[in-house]
Amino acid sequence: MATEQTTIRTRDGACPTHVVTPAGGGPWPAVILYMDAGGIRPAMLDMARRLADAGYVVLVPDLFYRYGPYGPFVPRDVLAAGFRAILGPLMATTDPIKAADDTGAVLAYLDTRDDVAGRRVGAVGFCMGGGMALAAAGTYPDRFAAAASFHGGNLATDAPTSPHRLAPALTAEIHIAAAENDDSYPPAMAARLEHALAQAGVRYTARTYPAAHGWMMPDFPVHDPDAAEQGWHAMRALFGRTLHGGG
Repeated sequence: MATEQTTIRTRDGACPTHVVTPAGGGPWPAVILYMDAGGIRPAMLDMARRLADAGYVVLVPDLFYRYGPYGPFVPRDVLAAGFRAILGPLMATTDPIKAADDTGAVLAYLDTRDDVAGRRVGAVGFCMGGGMALAAAGTYPDRFAAAASFHGGNLATDAPTSPHRLAPALTAEIHIAAAENDDSYPPAMAARLEHALAQAGVRYTARTYPAAHGWMMPDFPVHDPDAAEQGWHAMRALFGRTLHGGG
């Protein structure tokens, strides 16, 4: 397995990006991993390596690039000191629509790599990144075969940037993994998103895990190893049936 760093030029600046490739000979399908609000840090890159080990070229763009240098943050310390006070200014620099716009440059970069198989790719996002993954798939429906949101928040709101508004454009298969008692994704919002997906004829699955918001993240205090393994199984199954045909 190899990890490299590159810089992708977007319309708003230079986006540092980590690229993780499996061991052995390619080409492999590609997956874009959309980070949570904790940003780029060792645990996020460990997750990218785990996904790459399953047979994917994994790109992790740093979507806080508009803010400038930061961190890396330790989630336990951030939560203790005040999540919004520390991460709020960084989160304000991006949103699902900006991330989807950035994705156009990421896709163009993928097209330059000879170790990537096929044009259609996958997307997976965690927390903040969940909505970004859905928005990217809805913005570039000809390029995404699958998208997964794990404990994503604000997926169906009245905001103009709400990902559910892009449901009619989706051609990707979607997996929505929710957490119990999650204020950022309450049952009424889940119903609104699933209604939008169903009305648009989107192929999707939705599951509420008996875990807290953030359970997939190995460096979060609420990390739930058992539920995380179930989440990884669902993710690998989604990408396995949608990406390993060449696209």
